[in-house]
Amino acid sequence: MKKVILLPVLFFLLRFSLSAQQDIMVSQYMFNGLLLNPAYAGSHKYISSSLLHRTQWAGLEGAPKTSILAVDGPFNNEKMGLGLIVSNDHIGVTDQTDLYANYSYHLKLGEGKLAFGIKAGVSRYTYKFDDLVIWDNNDQVFVGNRSTAWLPKFGTGLYYYAERWYAGISVPSLVAYDPDNNFGMNVNRTSFVRRHYYAVSGYVFDLNSSFKLKPSILLKYVPAAPLEADLNVNLLYRDQLWFGVSYRTNDAFTAMIEYQTNNRFRIGYAYDYTTSKIRNYSSGTHEIMIGYDFGRELVKVKTPRYF
Repeated sequence: MKKVILLPVLFFLLRFSLSAQQDIMVSQYMFNGLLLNPAYAGSHKYISSSLLHRTQWAGLEGAPKTSILAVDGPFNNEKMGLGLIVSNDHIGVTDQTDLYANYSYHLKLGEGKLAFGIKAGVSRYTYKFDDLVIWDNNDQVFVGNRSTAWLPKFGTGLYYYAERWYAGISVPSLVAYDPDNNFGMNVNRTSFVRRHYYAVSGYVFDLNSSFKLKPSILLKYVPAAPLEADLNVNLLYRDQLWFGVSYRTNDAFTAMIEYQTNNRFRIGYAYDYTTSKIRNYSSGTHEIMIGYDFGRELVKVKTPRYF
């Protein structure tokens, strides 16, 4: 059996072989819910776009690096929404590239709207064996320079939103199909992907004429793994500058800031301080996000982006 001396292989085993976190996860998801829930698409009166890059566990060889482009907007008199996500997740000797289309249907309900969403797309997994340092060159598992796998995926979600609060549930990978297996609704049998279940909620409170407070929570559940929670508190100053802190159970504390320069452009930064033993080998996680909103209805929006 090949023995490898690079840490990235350990990451690969944890990421793909075990029932661990497989969906891409970032810290500034509360500023773009499309990353978690397809029903978020079209929840604003204008087209919204964002570009995010995350360098996880900086200083640690083979640590994850994630880049995401997301665009969504309404159509058909805001009754429907469309969204697109393109992402790349590089970890060790592996690359995961995702391309997803999102669709949502919005119904007026009470003081807000209830949206039903679906997503469909494909994930491309590539493993570069040339980057491994190997002792035994006779193992057939690693024959060749590269291995590639394609997995179509389908997901769904519900999202309720009003002017000051929101709540949603989603399963981004409800079905994943490996062509080497028989198709079926049991994702455990059709691929190595495990379903991730998300529940989110948040509310915006007025503190005074200058400050607003937005607490929020994200619950994440993967079968055969402990329930994980993100507890977030964000403070908005004069409808323009966000300051936030977050705690991810058994993982990290996060500090973040977002500046909304005008009705269209915003930029954000987040820093994760890892609470696990990885902190002994890493200087933390850095994440930057740039957003731009555009469309005919944008000039009519009088309130800032709360979520």
